Amino acid sequence: MTVIVSGLYRGRRGTALPDGTASGMIKSAVDEPVHIGVAGVAADYQADRLVHGGPDKAVHHYPAEHYGRLAAAFPAVAALLVPGALGENMTSHGLDEHGVHLGDVYALGGVRLQLTQPRRPCWKIDRRFEQRGLAACVAGAGLTGWYYRVLTPGACAAGEALELLERADGAPSVAEFHAALATPRPSLDRLARYAALPTLPAALRARLASRLDWLRRHPPR
Repeated sequence: MTVIVSGLYRGRRGTALPDGTASGMIKSAVDEPVHIGVAGVAADYQADRLVHGGPDKAVHHYPAEHYGRLAAAFPAVAALLVPGALGENMTSHGLDEHGVHLGDVYALGGVRLQLTQPRRPCWKIDRRFEQRGLAACVAGAGLTGWYYRVLTPGACAAGEALELLERADGAPSVAEFHAALATPRPSLDRLARYAALPTLPAALRARLASRLDWLRRHPPR
C-alpha cells in the first residue's frame, strides 16, 4: 500500500488561539525537504509537552478528506477547515483510520515511522475555531488521525510516497481501536488483547490494563 503525502506542516513559537492560549496547533506548510527525528518534525513548536509530542506522538497524520466532512458540519468556519488546520504534521489522500493499523511501519523518504495510536481530540480545537462541539464531532465520527513514533530519523518532503513496510497479523485498525475505547463496556477479551500490544505506548497500555481490571471487578448487573 502506497499513498502520496500531500502536505507536511510545522508550528512556530509565538502562535496563540483566539483567547490568547499558546498553541502549536497553528501550523504552516513546509515546502522544502525537512528532517524528522525522534522528537518529530524539525523546528515544530508544541506549547504543551505534557500532552502533545514526545517519542510516541512525534508525528501526527491526518487524512485530508476529513476536512470536507468537518466543513459540511460546521459551515460557519468551512473556509478555515483546510489541511494543516487541526495541528497535524502530515496529510494525504486515500488513507483513513480504517486502512491503517496499530504497529504499521511506513517509509517516507529516508524516514521510518511506526503507527502508535489515534489522536485524542482536545478542547483546543473548539477554542481555535470558536465552535463548540467541533472536537466532539472529530472524536464521535472517528475522524481522529493517528500518531507515529520515528524508528529511523531522516529527511522527507511533501509529494513523496508513504509506503507500508510491515503490518502485524491481527493488529486492529485505528478505527476499530478508537471505537472499542469509546465503548462503555468493550469486550474484555478484546481489551486484554489491546492492552498486550507491544507497539502501543507504555502509558496507554497501562491505562487499558487499569480499565480492564476495573471492568472485571465491576461486571454488569
